[in-house]
Amino acid sequence: MKRVEGKTAVVTGGALGIGRAISILLAREGARVAVTDIRDEEGQEVAEEIRGFGGRAQYWRVDTTEEKVVSRVFAEIAEEFGSLDVLVNNAGIAGVNKPPHEITLEEWEKVISVNVSGVFLCTKYAVPFMKQAGGGSIINLSSIYGLVGAADLPPYHASKGAVRLMSKNDALFYARDMIRVNSIHPGFIWTPLVEELGKETPEGVEAFREQLGSRHPLGHVGEPDDIAYGALYLASDESRFVTGSELVIDGGYTAQ
Repeated sequence: MKRVEGKTAVVTGGALGIGRAISILLAREGARVAVTDIRDEEGQEVAEEIRGFGGRAQYWRVDTTEEKVVSRVFAEIAEEFGSLDVLVNNAGIAGVNKPPHEITLEEWEKVISVNVSGVFLCTKYAVPFMKQAGGGSIINLSSIYGLVGAADLPPYHASKGAVRLMSKNDALFYARDMIRVNSIHPGFIWTPLVEELGKETPEGVEAFREQLGSRHPLGHVGEPDDIAYGALYLASDESRFVTGSELVIDGGYTAQ
């Protein structure tokens, strides 16, 4: 079933992990997909994989913190594919894991720049095209750590809390334009970013994965496709009455 057929979707951070899974699933369900990232080789590979199964996709290099780049590339995407209907603000970084009093301003601002300002800029330049199209769907990747604390990664927590409230506020701004804005809040998903965190721990990657899994009532960490299916729902017309909402996909983590 082609659940998003005829739609053009922009996925930031589309080269790896959750972004890659979202790009591929949206394409399999009929969307034209603009894969954007700063990892050129991996991003090109995702677009090639999509074209390989008959989907339509193209890769663009986008640093979401650079306003002129975002503005130019979004215009190119709309020109290439004829519209811009779905934006998945997935690009993000974890940042440093230190107590707040030990974090430098530079370390703080690096995370906020990508995780918050990047979402703002992509939304800013997607909205005019969605207005032209008569509506659209903006899907912002927050986190369980946009809902609860965990005494780690202070800039990350702050950034994901900001994304949660940005989503609600933007939903109110653009409801009359039929542009829906929602946030997704994943639990621990086994992505390259999380695996890198595991490599930095003394116990090693496998022990780290088991320890993360034990925090979730379902007993394991999630996979990128678990989040991709949530994004597919929010991108599709099946969620036409859903805006300003939080879709929590966390194996029960925040139910505890």
